[in-house]
Amino acid sequence: MNNVREIERINEIELKNGVSYEASWHYEYRDSNYIFIGSLPFELTEGDILAVFSQYGVPIYIKLIRDSQTGKSKGICYLEYEEFNSCILAVDNFNGIRVLGQVIRVDHCRYEKKKRYNRAGEEILDPNEKIMLQELQRNFLE
Repeated sequence: MNNVREIERINEIELKNGVSYEASWHYEYRDSNYIFIGSLPFELTEGDILAVFSQYGVPIYIKLIRDSQTGKSKGICYLEYEEFNSCILAVDNFNGIRVLGQVIRVDHCRYEKKKRYNRAGEEILDPNEKIMLQELQRNFLE
């Protein structure tokens, strides 16, 4: 909860003082189109998260962290937007909101997809990524 409040406090100060884009704390993350989403209700699926977070831009990648044994959500997620401005909007507008009664945390992050390759040198996507990419293409690229 402290991170949620700190982001809100910094945003209020920047808004009050009319801080420029280059001087904003967001600018430090301009090289990453990823956001971290934490404290998510465990029952949310990738599709649910996409439905909410697509309000501020086009998500192009999502990784909901799941327990390797049970497959159940751990309540944290990484989401990549097509454009950095969408990250700013998501952080500013979704950080600290309630989703199914839980206050969620949304922040900028630097995330690298772990890539795996087959013997032919082609990238291998895990089954969840394949499903999500197909869903993203169907919903956002048509």
